Amino acid sequence: MLPDGFFARSVHEVAPELIGVTLLVDGVGGPIVEVEAYESAVDPAAHGFRGQTPRTAAMFGPPGHAYVYRSYGLHWCLNLVCEEAGNAAAVLVRALEPLHGIEAMRARRGRDEPRLLCAGPGRLCQALGVTREQDGLPLDRPPFELVVPREPVEVVSGTRIGISVATELPWRYAAAGSRFLSRPLRRPASAPPAARP
Repeated sequence: MLPDGFFARSVHEVAPELIGVTLLVDGVGGPIVEVEAYESAVDPAAHGFRGQTPRTAAMFGPPGHAYVYRSYGLHWCLNLVCEEAGNAAAVLVRALEPLHGIEAMRARRGRDEPRLLCAGPGRLCQALGVTREQDGLPLDRPPFELVVPREPVEVVSGTRIGISVATELPWRYAAAGSRFLSRPLRRPASAPPAARP
C-alpha cells in the first residue's frame, strides 16, 4: 500500500512517483505506466481552473480520492486527487500495463491484444470497469488498491496530449521504454527527463 499522506503533496511530486505503482479496481489492473499532472491554480487545461462545479467537486475535495469524469461525452477518465482540499490538483491515469484480471479486461474491451487494453484513459477505464460510480471514492479502500513497486522504475517526462492549452508544460510522466503507453512521449527541448531515485 502507499504510505499515509502520499497524495497530500504537490501533484508534481505525486505524478512521477505513481509510475510503476500497481492500480487495481476490484482486483483488475496493473502497473501504471503513464500519467499527466493537472494543477488548477496555474493550469488552464485543468478542469478546476475556472472554479468548482458539480462535475469537478471531487477534484476540489480531499487528497487521496478518485475524480472521474466523462471526456467528450464518450469515455470515462480516472484522476487521483492530490494536495490539500481546495487546491484542485489531480493526476490523470493515462495507461497501465495489464497484468491482473486480463480476461475481465478483454471481455469489457472486446479486444485480445494486451497493448490495446489500457493504453489511453478511456480504454483504461473501460477495461477496469471505472465509471462515474467511483467518482469521489477514497483510493485506500475497495474497490481501489494501490501497491508500491518492488523495483525502482525509470521515469521520463514530456508534454501532455489531448489538450489545446498549456501544451508546452512537461507534465506528462511515463515508464521509460514501456510499450503500453497511449502514445509515444514528446519531450520538450528545454526539459530534461525526470528520474525517480
